[in-house]
Amino acid sequence: MVHPVFDNLPTTIFERMSGLSRRHGAINLGQGFPDDQGPLPVREAAARALIEGSNQYPPMRGLPELRAAVAGHYQRAHGLSLDPETEITVTSGATEALAAAFLSLISPGDEVVLFQPLYDAYLPLVRRAGGVPRLVRLSPPEWRFDRAMLEAAFSDRTRMVVLNSPLNPAGTVAPDEDLVLLAEFCVRHDVLAVCDEVWEAVVFDDRRHRPLMTFPGMRERTVKIGSAGKLFGMTGWKVGFLCAAPALTRALASAHQFLTFTTPPNLQAGVAWGLDNHRAWFDAMPAALQRSRDRLTAGLRAAGYVVLESQGTYFLNVDLTASGIVLDDVAFCERCVAEFGVAAIPVSAFFADNPVTNVVRLCFAKTDETLDAAIQRLAAARAAMGR
Repeated sequence: MVHPVFDNLPTTIFERMSGLSRRHGAINLGQGFPDDQGPLPVREAAARALIEGSNQYPPMRGLPELRAAVAGHYQRAHGLSLDPETEITVTSGATEALAAAFLSLISPGDEVVLFQPLYDAYLPLVRRAGGVPRLVRLSPPEWRFDRAMLEAAFSDRTRMVVLNSPLNPAGTVAPDEDLVLLAEFCVRHDVLAVCDEVWEAVVFDDRRHRPLMTFPGMRERTVKIGSAGKLFGMTGWKVGFLCAAPALTRALASAHQFLTFTTPPNLQAGVAWGLDNHRAWFDAMPAALQRSRDRLTAGLRAAGYVVLESQGTYFLNVDLTASGIVLDDVAFCERCVAEFGVAAIPVSAFFADNPVTNVVRLCFAKTDETLDAAIQRLAAARAAMGR
């Protein structure tokens, strides 16, 4: 009686590795959440709204002040001009935003181009909407697509492409030339683009995230998804944004209406206050994370690991083969958490087909003390498991 998409669907790798981390008392560098609790002024704004503001249903599309704040943020950050009334919908997190986009814009039989490695929610949601996945396999160390890959994936049956940039788990930021190429294919094939841009504020080394929506021909055919949980480092808040042209927004809001309908008003108020009044965070936060990235990278390299470049997100990746470790990523992660007390994520879990099996993802959004302790344990793991 269970729908085949969800019948025997396995527990996510994040839940599994976090459970093993708790069981073994390990340092959890697997699941991607920061050690700290997020910016205090933003949390205080949400607390004030909880006590002093309304706790009844907010408008279905989101508080007007939050939609205005989102429009202002994207104008300042990316030069996007969005109408808060007709082009922005507030959702209960980015995963709900993805579900609304897939359910409202995919019809049974539509082909959907997806890039592997991919967020684990994409495939079941696309399939539940009746979509037919067309997978494009990206490979380390650069994790990029090219014209030949897109030619093989796109066809007259393609309805949608899903792009995640900055890319979790690879930690890469799509360069302009890749975005120009993808926009060319979207326009040529009259394809919608759903852009999962939750990591847009977490980019390093003076890089700049550029939304696909800003490229020629893409303004009317792109759904841009953002996440306040990622913007402010408070992953439990589950406040997301759907940004799209009015015709698309009407469909997106209709799906959202029957998924969660609304999002807690005090959290919306806190996010609105933060976007308008806590602008220094968007310089301080990536700078602090870049220092943490560099600390973990240096420690791992000193221990003999080959670390791939991390351009954004909370994550960096280790190439096990290049590091002299013959185990695959799953075996390494299982031994690492049980025997050496560090939880990591095997990148093969982000593939549905033909996985990369020699890369492990680590989260560096942690305190210096946590990272230093993890480095010591991972050094011991390499000494025991390496050649």
